[in-house]
Amino acid sequence: MKMESPFKADIMKGKVALLTGGGSGIGFEISLQLGKHGASIAIMGRRKTVLDSAVSALHSLGIPAIGLEGDVRKRDDAVKVIESTVKHFGRLDILVNAAAGNFLVPAEDLSPNGFRTVIDIDSVGTFTMCREALKYLKKGGPGKELIQWLAHLAAVDSITRSLALEWGTDYDIRVNGIAPGPIGDTAGVSKLAPDEILNKERQHMPLFKLGEKWDIAMAAIYLASDAASSSHPPWMRYRAEKDF
Repeated sequence: MKMESPFKADIMKGKVALLTGGGSGIGFEISLQLGKHGASIAIMGRRKTVLDSAVSALHSLGIPAIGLEGDVRKRDDAVKVIESTVKHFGRLDILVNAAAGNFLVPAEDLSPNGFRTVIDIDSVGTFTMCREALKYLKKGGPGKELIQWLAHLAAVDSITRSLALEWGTDYDIRVNGIAPGPIGDTAGVSKLAPDEILNKERQHMPLFKLGEKWDIAMAAIYLASDAASSSHPPWMRYRAEKDF
């Protein structure tokens, strides 16, 4: 079933969005929907083939888009990608930290290096991208936005709360987090929950269905658009929008 967006087609017109991990999965759906609603898209990732495929798909729909190779764990890469985005599009309005790493093994089989890799991508990488993007976001007009990919990580949630208070107060930058539950047609669900488990779990879901990537993308559009603006202080907006 084709779902209709609840937002105006040009609600993101004139905005430039940079998405880490925006070339596949939920991240790509956010890239796609931001682009369909008028934004120019820059996607950061480590795999050139994935970037090329994502950018080609966006171009086929008339969406201005570029792919930039880089690893969020490396500050030099973060700086290079952010500067390249601004050089190409002239500005940066939205940063979506959708890059995430995980190892699908029991904790007792996860090596310290493996654990450190997850933390470096999900937590350190998120903070690094935010910090390096700040000087450009500060220059922007209304609607400057950071969206973190919480994925139930306490460290990223803490970063999001702190930046929402500090940067919301000092620079009027909205900082929000999205923490999806099980989302259909994603690698996380297919690897972590076989069909027989999902079919059983659906019986306990109010709508008897999983969430969809489109649902998360619509939440991201809401948070990144003027629809999320209000007269409340930034830290109050964070609380309300996080619960949206």
